[in-house]
Amino acid sequence: QVQVVESGGGLVQPGGSLRLSCAASGSFFRINAMGWYRQAPGKQRELAATITSGGTTNYADSVKGRFTISRDNAKNTVYLQMNSLKPEDTAVYYCNAQDLRGLYWGQGTQVTVPS
Repeated sequence: QVQVVESGGGLVQPGGSLRLSCAASGSFFRINAMGWYRQAPGKQRELAATITSGGTTNYADSVKGRFTISRDNAKNTVYLQMNSLKPEDTAVYYCNAQDLRGLYWGQGTQVTVPS
């Protein structure tokens, strides 16, 4: 059983910053990629950023230059530093972790940037 737990969401004014954290625990085997996805009201879930165990990152065009993904492999934790937040960043942010047996999702954390 693998648990993925996000934290750090909240309400932030436009132009502000938030840092999301996500920790994976349980019986996993060699976590490779970890990532952040987001789902805005009435829209499909979309990629925000991913990072491999080797540190290779990938960002959605909409967040490049504003968001930074990082991870601590020893703690099986991934972070998402979000700067210059915009109202269109409002969404539930989901973390996932992938090991050799599957893909595991967290329950999500709400980020709200009022217009």
